[in-house]
Amino acid sequence: MWTLWAALRRGLPLVRAACSFRGGFAPGPRDRCVRALSTFGGRSSDKDRSLAGSGGRATAGRGRKEEDEEEDEAGEEEEDEELLLEREPLLPQRARRVFLLHPDVKWGAKKQTLTREKIRGSPQITSVFLNVERMNPLTKKELETAWGVEVFDRFTIVLHIFRCNAMTKEAKLQIALAEIPLLRSNLRNEVAQLDQQGGGSRSIMGSGETFMQIQQRVLKEKEIKIKKALEKLKKRRRLLRSQRKKRELPIISVLGYTNCGKTTLIKALTGDAAIQPSDQLFATLDITAHSGSLPSHMTVVYVDTIGFLSQLPHDLIESFSATLEDVAYSDVIIHVRDISHPETDLQKASVLSVLKNLNLPNQLLGSIIEVHNKVDLAERYEPTELNAITISALLGHGLEKLKAEIESAVLKATGKKLLTLKIKLEGAQLSWLYKEATVQEVDVIPENGTANVKVIISNSAYGKYRKLFPI
Repeated sequence: MWTLWAALRRGLPLVRAACSFRGGFAPGPRDRCVRALSTFGGRSSDKDRSLAGSGGRATAGRGRKEEDEEEDEAGEEEEDEELLLEREPLLPQRARRVFLLHPDVKWGAKKQTLTREKIRGSPQITSVFLNVERMNPLTKKELETAWGVEVFDRFTIVLHIFRCNAMTKEAKLQIALAEIPLLRSNLRNEVAQLDQQGGGSRSIMGSGETFMQIQQRVLKEKEIKIKKALEKLKKRRRLLRSQRKKRELPIISVLGYTNCGKTTLIKALTGDAAIQPSDQLFATLDITAHSGSLPSHMTVVYVDTIGFLSQLPHDLIESFSATLEDVAYSDVIIHVRDISHPETDLQKASVLSVLKNLNLPNQLLGSIIEVHNKVDLAERYEPTELNAITISALLGHGLEKLKAEIESAVLKATGKKLLTLKIKLEGAQLSWLYKEATVQEVDVIPENGTANVKVIISNSAYGKYRKLFPI
C-alpha cells in the first residue's frame, strides 16, 4: 500500500507518478475492431499477393531478389512490432486528487458503512484507488456509479506506471503482453453492454463472426506476435551473454527495491557520465549494462536491473521475472537497500523472496553483497547485519571499501588467480598478458632483461599462456 501511495502522494498525484496522457479511454468497440483488424489480421505482404497471383509457383531467381524479400520481411516484422506497441492510455489525461482506499471487511452491527457517503460528499476527490489486485468490470462499474468518480485497482495503476517508464522495446513488449488479460476482461464487459443494446452477438459485415469472436481472434494474434517478438529479443540477449562469457568479463548484477539508488551507485562505480539516475519510483524498468574497473584494474560489467516491488499484481509477475533472467548468469549480486526508508526491512524481505523464486544457484544466493545506501539521510546509522557495507552513492562515502569487497567476491566466484609471472621483456609475453589478463604491476629487472609481472588471470587464460610460453 505504502509503495503506491509514495508514487501518488505529491501534488496532483497521477501526473507526478506517471506522465501526461491523451484524453479519454479507448475508442468505441466497433471503431477499435476495424482498426485492430487492419493492424493485426487484415494485412498481407506483397510476397503473399504475388504467390496468390501466380498460383503459388516458386520463383526461379535467387540472390539479390531473395535478399530483398528477406529485407522486406524484416521490415514488416519491425512494422508489426511498432504497431503492437501503439496503445491507448490506461488512465485519462488530467490532474486528479486520489482517495486511497484499503478494503477492511467487517461484519456485524459495528461495521463501517460511511465510506460511500464520504467519497460522494467530497467534491475535491476526482478518483479512487482501491487497493485490491484486480477488480472485475462489473464491480468497477458499480463502484463508479455509487461514488460518481473513476475507480482504479492496483493492477491498472502499476501497469500504467510501468508503461510510462519503459524505454526499450523489450520492456514495452513485456508490458503489452501483461496487458492482454486486462484487455480480455474489458472485452467481455463491452460485449455484455452491446448485448444489452442488441448488437453484441450479431455477425459483423457478413463475416459470419460476431464482434466478440473477432476481438478474441485479434487479441490472440496480438499475443502470438508479442511472444514471437520477445523470443527474438531473448535470442539476442543470449548472444550477448555468450559474447561476454567468451571474453570472460565478470558480471555483477545490481538490484534492490525501487528507488533504492541502484543507478546512482552504478554511475559512482563506473564514472559513466551518460547514466542519469532519477529520484523516483520505477525509474529503471530496463536491464542495462555498464563497463567499470576494480582497484586491480580488472574490467567488470555492472548490470542495472528493474526495481523490485512488493505485492506485484499476479499478471505482472511473469513479465517482471523475465526481465531478471540475466541475474541468473551473474558472478556476483549486489543488493542495494535504502536504509533511510521506514520500511527498509520489509523491502529487503520482498527482494529476497523474489530472488528465491528465480531459482538462482545456491552459491550465487549465498554470496550476495548487501549494501546499505543513503547513510547521509540517516543520522548516526549503524548496520545490524553482519558484513553489510554502508555507503552514500550520491556523496561517494564508502565506495572504496565496497570496490574491494566486490573484487574479492569476483575473484572467488570466477576462480581467477592472482599470480606473479617472470617473463622475458624481449618476447611477446607482456603484450599478451596485457591483452588476455589484468596486469597489476610490472617490476623490471634490467640486469637480465626480465620482469616480474603481477596479474589476475583466469584458469583458461593461464592454460593458454603456459602452452604459448612454456617455462
